[in-house]
Amino acid sequence: MTQSDLNAQAGQDPEPNWSQDTVLNGKVILRQPRLGYRAGLDAALLAAACDSGPQARVIEAGCGVGGALLAAAVRRPQSLFVGIERDLAAAALGQVSIALNGLQDRVQILEAALPTNLKALGQAPFDAALCNPPFFDDASRLRAPDASRLGAYMADDGLGAWIAFLLKSLKDGGSLTLVHRADRLGDILSLLAPKAGSIRIRPVQPFGDTPAKRVLVRAIKTGKAPLVLLPALVLHDRKDGQHTAQTEAILRGEADLGWEA
Repeated sequence: MTQSDLNAQAGQDPEPNWSQDTVLNGKVILRQPRLGYRAGLDAALLAAACDSGPQARVIEAGCGVGGALLAAAVRRPQSLFVGIERDLAAAALGQVSIALNGLQDRVQILEAALPTNLKALGQAPFDAALCNPPFFDDASRLRAPDASRLGAYMADDGLGAWIAFLLKSLKDGGSLTLVHRADRLGDILSLLAPKAGSIRIRPVQPFGDTPAKRVLVRAIKTGKAPLVLLPALVLHDRKDGQHTAQTEAILRGEADLGWEA
């Protein structure tokens, strides 16, 4: 008997408005909406770039249904994770996924709009922060997506409000890791200064002979070390268009996206 048959017997719609998928080569079960924003490559790269240590507390701002949050938690089994999400439907799906993966003891999602106050949420400063901020501040630059995706694409208060919240959420010496459009790198660096340093940047290129479309950036709150531009991650092989071996290993959870050269 199919899921649709079971739903029909229970008087539910034949097709739920969510799908149940797996990521990280089956290591993570993820419920996400059939329509609207769905976890993709950016979430996978962000999770792979998380390098939190044992007993570290990690916050993800705008965690959605938990695509990056859950993958990072599985990759870092000795760390604790808290996601912040304003979309109640997305947060509810994330809560189900936390239970499906048996991660209730290490992962939670709090429903709140950003920026918010950590104390009001009952949270102390964190050791690390992750974020895939909305890519646009100016609605005129965005070809209208499906209404259900708008919140994931548009930063109502601008990128500056997101980075300011993330920095406030960290202890001194804590790390902030984010993935964003490559053409916003200048803005990101400006917003991180002067409260964060020891910045490392990894460009993400579709092919080895094309410009980067994404950047992964890690900064340390109060860090003082010089900026380091790391070798790019190349996603696809020009010969066949398939993922490169490095990318495939990252997506399958067989390799991290580290911060060393």
